[in-house]
Amino acid sequence: MTFYEYWRSSAAYRVRIALNLKGLAYDPEAIHLTRDGGDQHTPAYRAVNPQGLIPALKLGDGTVLIQSLAIIEYLDETIPEPRLLPGDAIRRAEIRALAEMVACDIHPLNNLRVLQYLKRELGQTQDSIDQWYRHWVVTGFAALEAQAARHSQPFLCGDTPTLADICLVPQMYNARRFATDLTPYPRLVAIDAAATALPAFAKAAPEEQPDAV
Repeated sequence: MTFYEYWRSSAAYRVRIALNLKGLAYDPEAIHLTRDGGDQHTPAYRAVNPQGLIPALKLGDGTVLIQSLAIIEYLDETIPEPRLLPGDAIRRAEIRALAEMVACDIHPLNNLRVLQYLKRELGQTQDSIDQWYRHWVVTGFAALEAQAARHSQPFLCGDTPTLADICLVPQMYNARRFATDLTPYPRLVAIDAAATALPAFAKAAPEEQPDAV
């Protein structure tokens, strides 16, 4: 498999974690998102993913999968263990809901292309952009913390990491990068620590990637 990624992309980070948890080997193909206007805009990458976003996963037969959650669910359906969406239909819905609180409600508002639009087209200062970023993180984390505080299990949805934790960890990384105060979210901090202590999560960290700068 060929995995098109960028070391600091949280969406790519999610898929790296899933690939590692499943024990799958892949060939990384770095798509630099900021150099020379961004490799994601080149005709070569648009031929891979017309949306011009990362990640993308090219399978051995040439099939290309896009969108991080869709890729992760494909991996979970084709590689049974460890289950990233375990349990019955109710539990799986609960896991997806927590994952989507990050992937649908926090991350899109703070995606690189949104931050670039705020700066280039709307003329916002970096301080204003950072405040924007932290606002949406804090709003989302408050709800996630309330959900996580309902139990004392080591991960968001039980004793083992699931899709929800795969989405949380990269967002925690980004929150720290933008100097977000995490003091109000002790459960999220504890869950993040439990997850990042696992080899699959540690190996997927941005600084561990070949294209990290």
